Amino acid sequence: MIILAPSLIMEQIYNLTKEELSESLKDLNLPKYRTNQIYDWLSSYASFSEMNNLPKELREELESRFSCTPIKIRNEFKSKDGTIKFLYELEDKNLIEGVLMQYKYGNTLCVSTQVGCRMGCSFCASGIDGLVRNLSAGEILGQVLCVNRHIGGNKENRKITNIVLMGSGEPLDNYDNVLKFIKLVSSADGINISQRNISLSTSGLADKIRKLTDENLGITLTISLHATTDESRKGSMKVANAYSLEELMDSIRYYYNKTHRRVVFEYIMLKENTTPSDALRLRALTRGIACHINLIPANPSPETKTKPITKEKETKFWQALKNEGLSATTRRTLGSDIEGACGQLKRRIIKEEF
Repeated sequence: MIILAPSLIMEQIYNLTKEELSESLKDLNLPKYRTNQIYDWLSSYASFSEMNNLPKELREELESRFSCTPIKIRNEFKSKDGTIKFLYELEDKNLIEGVLMQYKYGNTLCVSTQVGCRMGCSFCASGIDGLVRNLSAGEILGQVLCVNRHIGGNKENRKITNIVLMGSGEPLDNYDNVLKFIKLVSSADGINISQRNISLSTSGLADKIRKLTDENLGITLTISLHATTDESRKGSMKVANAYSLEELMDSIRYYYNKTHRRVVFEYIMLKENTTPSDALRLRALTRGIACHINLIPANPSPETKTKPITKEKETKFWQALKNEGLSATTRRTLGSDIEGACGQLKRRIIKEEF
């Protein structure tokens, strides 16, 4: 059984900026430092009962007004390479997944933006059951704060250094909540993760890419391209039926010309999209854009029909791109043994448990 989000009576406090929190508590006539204390506690993912420098009466008042801790870790799965996949439970009992990847430069958390996904890409297990609902800004933020605390961090000693919006869901299909999340997580009032350390991956909603461009954010835009012709792209990505490659590339050029920020193109390597002609078309598609091609080995999943190509063919395609003068690397696969790699996050565990 799939449980849908109820109409919550109490407001989720993690959806609020510090200014919004202050406004919502205006009737209590609190001194400014009290709001600062509350927000500091929230940034360390504390419950109201843990806010021990607040008067008991204030803690009780907060509990009567707001819902707290929008997400909790229900289970975790550790890979032999150190990657950790988290199964999160939301307040309405829906479940989502996320992945913590450990690198020499710090810890990167892959967060989800929706329960399920309606994009229906053939190589991705996240959209098998379609879209259940969008996550709120506070639920997306909760993933970061919850894991940060879980691995020993707090606001002052942050353990999460980078965020990739690459979990289940299409971020630009949940535009307003994702935008607010980016502003919340990068706020100096909160956990203060630089926007330069945040990557947003989209399957290519061209109109939303243009809208995002005009927000003047400092994030990295990552495009799930995965094909070099409209026909091929339509065969694996439903979004291609709404936006042609020409429309998509026009929106990306708009982004690049306005922001001057390098664009990353994600490209899953399959038998049908790694020909010499694909290498030529990739060069033509990306001409005039400072970009990097992130080649992704296909990760098998029981829910998809994705079949990996050989390492030899992967190397041959990479070399073809290099010969065309393109910047390209093959992404190191992390967490595949716990189904935490690209395209493997899904709701299968949910179906098993409910």
